[in-house]
Amino acid sequence: MQNKTIKKSLFLNGSWQEANEYYELTSPYSEELLGYIPLASENEVKQAIMAADDAASQIKKLTALERANILEKVSSLFEKHAEEAASILAKECAKPLKAARGEVGRTIETYKFAAEEAKRIHGETIPMDAAKSGRGRFGYTVREPVGVVAAITPFNFPFNLVAHKLGPAIAAGNPVVLKPAKQTPLSALFTADLFQQAGLPDGALNVVTGKGSEIGDLLVKHDKVKYITFTGSYEVGLSIREKAKLKKVTLELGSNSAVIIDSTEDLVGAAKRCVEGAFAYSGQVCISVQRIYVQEALYEDFIESFVNETKQLVLGDPLSEETDLSSLIHPNETVRIEEWLEEAVQSGASIVEGGKRSGNMLMPTVFTETDQNSLVNCKEAFAPIVTITKYKELDEAISLVNDSEYGLQAGIYTESVNKAFEVAEKFEVGGVMVNDVPTFRVDQMPYGGVKNSGTGREGIKYSIEEMTEMKLITFKL
Repeated sequence: MQNKTIKKSLFLNGSWQEANEYYELTSPYSEELLGYIPLASENEVKQAIMAADDAASQIKKLTALERANILEKVSSLFEKHAEEAASILAKECAKPLKAARGEVGRTIETYKFAAEEAKRIHGETIPMDAAKSGRGRFGYTVREPVGVVAAITPFNFPFNLVAHKLGPAIAAGNPVVLKPAKQTPLSALFTADLFQQAGLPDGALNVVTGKGSEIGDLLVKHDKVKYITFTGSYEVGLSIREKAKLKKVTLELGSNSAVIIDSTEDLVGAAKRCVEGAFAYSGQVCISVQRIYVQEALYEDFIESFVNETKQLVLGDPLSEETDLSSLIHPNETVRIEEWLEEAVQSGASIVEGGKRSGNMLMPTVFTETDQNSLVNCKEAFAPIVTITKYKELDEAISLVNDSEYGLQAGIYTESVNKAFEVAEKFEVGGVMVNDVPTFRVDQMPYGGVKNSGTGREGIKYSIEEMTEMKLITFKL
C-alpha cells in the first residue's frame, strides 16, 4: 500500500502529473523508504519533449535580463532552502551533511554564474574586407539557442551537476528535459519546484524520472531533441554518442585521476589534501584522487602522513555532523569493489589501511605495490580506494599518469616552476592542477577531459558555447 504523503509526481509542462507506475526509493545508508517515484513511460517522455519544443519559442524570446533574473532567483531560493536541500542529499545519496552543504553552496554559486553569463552571450564582427572579394561588406555573428536540451545526470552531485546542465541551458534560452539518476530524483524534483517559483515559463523545464535504460534511448534519438548533455559512465556515453548521430553532444565520462608528489615544503599538508581528494564522498567523484605517484625520497614519510590522516576519518550516518564517509550508492557497488580489492591483492598489492566493509560502507583503503594493470589502477573505482606508488625520475611518473584510458584532470606538487610547466605540457588530460589535487574544481572554470573521459567542456561560459549555434550575417553595402 503506497503512502500518499511521499508519492512524487513527474514535472511536465509546468505542472505536477502522476504516473502509471512507481518505484520505491530507499536510503543507501538506512534503507528507509524515502518516496514512491514515477517510472516515466515512453508516452510521458514524449509529452516532456513536446512540451519543451512548444516552450522553445517562448524562452528564446525572453531577454537576457529576464533569463538572468530567473536564474538569480533560483540561486536565492537555494540559499533560502539550503538546509532542506542538504538533507535531501544526505538521505537519497548518503552524502555526509558536511559535503552536502558544500555541494549546495556550489549550486548557489553555479546558478549565480549562469545568471551573470546570460548577460554576456554575444557574437563578433568579422573583417570581411580582409579578403579581396569582401570589400564593401559588413559581417557579424550571433549565438542562438540550440533548441531542446536533453540533460542526463548522475547520482554523485545531484544538485550541482544538474545546475551545470540547467544553468547554461536556461541562460542561453534553451528548454530542457531532465532525466536524473534513478537513485537521486528528489533533488531534481526539488530543483524543478524552485524554477517554477522563480517564474520559468511552463514547459521550459520538464523532469522525467525512472530507468535510463528504458527511456534514455527515446531522449537521445527523438528528432525534437537537438543537444544531449550527459555525465556518467564511458559505456553509456559511447552508446549515446553512437545513437545521437549528428546531434550536438557533451559527454563527461569520469577518470582514474592521478597526482604526483615530486617536491613540497609541506609534505603533511600535501598528504592531508590528497586524503581529502581521495576519500571525499567515499571516492564517488569523477576527479577523485585514485593514483598517487611519490618521489622515492618522500615515499615512506608520505605514506605515514597519508595513513595517519586517513585514520582520522569518521564513517557513519550521513545525517550526522561528524561523518566524513558513508555508504556507497548501492550494495552492488560494495560487492564490486570487494572483488577489485581481492584482484589487487592476488596480483601482489599490499593493503596498508582499510580494505574492510561495514554494511554498505567501505573503509578508506590504501594500496601500495600495486600492478599498474590491476583494476584499482587502470579503471575508475568510484569508491574510497587509492594506490600509492614510488618513482625515481619525473619522466617515469608522467608516463605512469598518462598510462590510462582516461584523461580528465591530474595534479602535481612541485617546488620547481620548470617542472610545473613541463608537466602542464606533457599531461594528457583536460585540466592540470599545480600544487593541488585533481579533485579541485570551481564552477566557472572549463571542465572536461580527453581520451575516454569524454568530449566537450562544462563550466557555465563554456557550456553556453556548446548549447548555442553560431549564425553569420553579412551585408553588402
